[in-house]
Amino acid sequence: MRSIQSYWLGRIRYAAAHELQRELVQARIEGLIGDTLLLLEHEPVVTLGRGAKREHVLMDPAVGGFDLEETGRGGDVTFHGPGQLVAYPIFDLKPDRCDVRRYVRDLSEVMIRVCATFGVSAGHMKKEIGSWVDLEATRAWPGEDEAVRPAKIGAIGVRLSRWVTMHGFALNVSTDLAGFNAIVPCGIRDKGVTSLASLGAHTPPLAEVASLAEAAFGDVFEARVERFPPPFGWVR
Repeated sequence: MRSIQSYWLGRIRYAAAHELQRELVQARIEGLIGDTLLLLEHEPVVTLGRGAKREHVLMDPAVGGFDLEETGRGGDVTFHGPGQLVAYPIFDLKPDRCDVRRYVRDLSEVMIRVCATFGVSAGHMKKEIGSWVDLEATRAWPGEDEAVRPAKIGAIGVRLSRWVTMHGFALNVSTDLAGFNAIVPCGIRDKGVTSLASLGAHTPPLAEVASLAEAAFGDVFEARVERFPPPFGWVR
C-alpha cells in the first residue's frame, strides 16, 4: 500500500506554493521524500497554463485585485481564491499508475467523493477535464449526455516529470464565484462555474474539507494518508 504524507498549509500566495512544489518534485525524483500531498487555499490569483490564451483574461489584475501567474501546468486559464480547496499531489506514479488519463480521472474522482459528503452529486465529462454538476439535478448526476446545465465545480491542471506529479486540482467549496468573471474559465465559454456553497451545501472551515479530501485520496489511490504539521519555512 502506498503511503502519503499530507500537509494543510492554510492560505498562501500562489508563487510561494509553486516554488515549494518545484522543490518537493525534485526531492521526490531524487528519492529524498515519499509521496506528499499539499492542501491549501490561495489568495486571489489567475493562473495561466501552457495552453492559455491571453484574451481569456478579461480584467486587468490591478483593477480586479488579483495576482497573475504563469505556470507549467496543462490547461488554459483558471482562478484561485479563498474558499477553494487546492490539492497539489507530489506523487511518484511508478510503477503501477503510469497512466496520465487515469491519474487525471483519479483526481476528479477525489473531488466527486468530497462533493458527495455534502449531498452534491458530481461526475465526469468525456470532452472536458474536471468535475461537473448539473445545476438542474444537483443531487443526482444524470451523466454527460443527460445533463441540462453542466457547471464545473472542480478544475484540474497537472504536470509530470519522470512520472512525478505536480499541480493538481481546485475544488470550489465556498469560493466567491465573482472571481471567475475576470476570466474565461479554462477557455470554456458555454458552461458555468459553481461551488458547494452556491448549491446550498453547508460548508465547514476549509481545513475540515481538507480532511475529507485526505480520506478520498486514500480510497482512490489505495493509500494510507497521514497528516503532518508543515515543516518550518514551508509557509512563507
